[in-house]
Amino acid sequence: MLGGGGVAGIAWMTGLLRGLADAGLDVTDADLVVGTSAGATVGAQLGSGLALRELYDRQVEPHLQAHEIDPGVDLRSVAGLFSAALDGAGSPAALRRGVGERALGTQTVAEGVRRAVIESRLPSHAWPARTLRIVAVDATSGEARTFDGTSGVALVDAVAASCAVPGVWPPVEIDGRRYIDGGVRSNDNADYAREASRVLVVAPLGTEPLFPSEIPLEQAAADLRAGGAEVAIVVPDEASQAAIGTSPLDPATRVPAAAAGWAQGRSAAPTWH
Repeated sequence: MLGGGGVAGIAWMTGLLRGLADAGLDVTDADLVVGTSAGATVGAQLGSGLALRELYDRQVEPHLQAHEIDPGVDLRSVAGLFSAALDGAGSPAALRRGVGERALGTQTVAEGVRRAVIESRLPSHAWPARTLRIVAVDATSGEARTFDGTSGVALVDAVAASCAVPGVWPPVEIDGRRYIDGGVRSNDNADYAREASRVLVVAPLGTEPLFPSEIPLEQAAADLRAGGAEVAIVVPDEASQAAIGTSPLDPATRVPAAAAGWAQGRSAAPTWH
């Protein structure tokens, strides 16, 4: 389960996974990968055929880095503004509909410009052979939707939808519907692992949700354990938190976040329980 966290989150998770593999724990052969926002990007990259070392180099080597746009905003501040503006919306589902409505009415870069960024991020634009599910939220209904290789949706579009931070990036049109960031439902959507026996949740932004959620991470983990699964949650350590910083959408965070993730992965193995 790969959670949201902007370009810093992408870099940190890539470094972390490489560090874990270097320490003898390669988790990239999981039966199921579920990606939300930044995690959708990482999940797609893992299925590209490139080795973790090569994916890491794409984060830290300037000539290999994807083209990114710096929106100049703090991700948590954006989420806070939406939540504050929609305070009293009622249920989390009602809030998601309100967030979607505001996202649809917000002027951003053109959808094609943003899609080109996602294209640049992905070494392959084909769905991987492994099972990858990508979470996005319908901007009108507020309902979540998962995309996979059987959905008939281009991988680039699915990743772009999951990464469409409301108020920052444009909603993405798929099959006549517009979609926004899967993190509006949950930073990590860990409850989608309910059929798994062993679950690793990688949460670049920690365990506190950006938006109100019916199933916060700690509750989702408890529910999974109650169903018989072993669950490990990995969040940034102190050095990684500092590297990710308060503006994880800033492309300048990529190099320090990747390096911090790599160091953390080599030094701290996840504990399942």
